[in-house]
Amino acid sequence: MSTADGRHADLLLAVDGGNSKTDVRLVRADGTQVRQAIGGPFRPQVAGVPAAMAVLDALVGEVLVGEVLEAEGVGGTTSGVGTTSTASTTSTATAPAAPRVRGIAAFLAGADLPEEITTLQAEVEARGWAQEVYVANDTFAVLYAGSPQREGVAVVCGTGINCVAVAPDGRTATFPGLGWESGDWGGGGDLGRAALFWAVRAEDGRGPATTLLDAVTTHFDRPRALDVVLAIHRGQESDRRLAQLAPAVFAAADAGDEIAGWLIDLLADEIAGMATSAARTLGLEAPPVLLGGSVAAAGHPRLLDRVRDRAPGPITVVTDAPVVGAVRYAVGRWGADAPVSV
Repeated sequence: MSTADGRHADLLLAVDGGNSKTDVRLVRADGTQVRQAIGGPFRPQVAGVPAAMAVLDALVGEVLVGEVLEAEGVGGTTSGVGTTSTASTTSTATAPAAPRVRGIAAFLAGADLPEEITTLQAEVEARGWAQEVYVANDTFAVLYAGSPQREGVAVVCGTGINCVAVAPDGRTATFPGLGWESGDWGGGGDLGRAALFWAVRAEDGRGPATTLLDAVTTHFDRPRALDVVLAIHRGQESDRRLAQLAPAVFAAADAGDEIAGWLIDLLADEIAGMATSAARTLGLEAPPVLLGGSVAAAGHPRLLDRVRDRAPGPITVVTDAPVVGAVRYAVGRWGADAPVSV
């Protein structure tokens, strides 16, 4: 039902704001999708909070536009069909005069430290999109997408790497997730940087020969690996393109390249090591280990076999989009069958 002041108590918002894209879904209290909008990355740690929130403003504005709500029969007896759109990331939505939905669950990249979560929580609350707001790191979305019980260990290995764990009693374990400085290594970004590192060393003779040299120069369409380094240094190439080298590293390993194989093994050990540390922190015995992110989802046998051998519990590659975890959290907290207080 919808109230007279414009609020829709039977609607929920679910957000997965990741380093590669932002996915927003408007759903009913039972989780049925009403509308979806997908846009650019949510990267407050790189672009700044205002720029990141502008991405979210545009997408939420897309799914909450009044005409869409009416067309979908929200608040009435008409059963709407969920739709998808891609919103511009340059426009800024105007906050409604009153909360429009019951709750919003926003799982966001860059929500790593307590003060960052507090800042992003305040930004979302200020928009007035929902009566209640919950903000957490986007790694939790992968855990909830892969575990209906909302417990276990989740490792996201996409552009970067991060890990969270949730115990049956609700206790959590997290990492700072700030990159190299906080002890993190992994994901497509680090794998690509390592491929470039070894390509340069193969080229100038400081390291062994590796087919990663051809992979790097072909990917960037430059004659030398050093040219790639200089182009990145001069701002002529984005270092984010290095993350796109992950498939080439996998292919080189499959072809027997020793350096590429060693990098795959190193990545597997990092994934398993993070999962083991998080599980140990919470005293979890053989917890489910849920793997998400584009690099893990590629399903490379050598990577997954080594993780499986070293992980603290059985592994599962999560195939549902992370925003599904945000939907599950929102429905569990504010949906039709949710308890009165959470």
